[in-house]
Amino acid sequence: MTTDSPAGGGLLEAAVRNNAEWCAVVCPGGTFTADAWTSPHRTPPYYPDAVTLTRGASAAALTAAVDSAAPGCSVKDSFAVLDLAPAGFEVLFEAQWIHRPAGPPAHPGSLHWSRVGTPAGLARWEAAWGGGQSAGLFRPGLLTAGIAFLAGRTGDGRIAAGAAANTAAGVVGISNVFTAGDVPADEAWSGALDRISALWPGLPVVGYEAGEDLETAAQHGFAPLGGLRVWLHASA
Repeated sequence: MTTDSPAGGGLLEAAVRNNAEWCAVVCPGGTFTADAWTSPHRTPPYYPDAVTLTRGASAAALTAAVDSAAPGCSVKDSFAVLDLAPAGFEVLFEAQWIHRPAGPPAHPGSLHWSRVGTPAGLARWEAAWGGGQSAGLFRPGLLTAGIAFLAGRTGDGRIAAGAAANTAAGVVGISNVFTAGDVPADEAWSGALDRISALWPGLPVVGYEAGEDLETAAQHGFAPLGGLRVWLHASA
């Protein structure tokens, strides 16, 4: 992973590449080309089988590179320009790429935030993210310098909020933002952004969200970059 500034200020392209790099490390075995990252075998839940990197990515090449016969096959159309319906895909959801300039939030929130540093801690983080269960989606090998699993804890040590962050393409990607119980979403965004600012000062933060999560992100300084579309194969 790189930490260079986005070439030519192309934040949208940097956000797309950053997200593809994140998918690649969570889902090993995929391949990068100039136009896309693709996995020849089914990826874990919540992760796409392909992510386009350019507007010129070929629908035919994408569908040939993934296992659409297996239930759950999906493609992240990063620029919302493809028509994958003829290949048996349906639109699962649409979202917006977002970015935020470098810098801490105005208010870091009331939780105690730290970076997960051990496999056991990562399992507890995933259980909090997954509503009480850890399926081993996030491997201990992901505990590297360029990736941070951030946990916001209450006074008794319970993980009440969290987020994942990764550096690539000169930006920090934020994903998997969550809260547990009655903790408001503001706590997760404020605390995670505060830790990201401390870990990687000077780097803008990117990601994608939709619906209420997009509205919450906007309240924390994020602005839209462009739309994306996720397609799910009808065999699912």
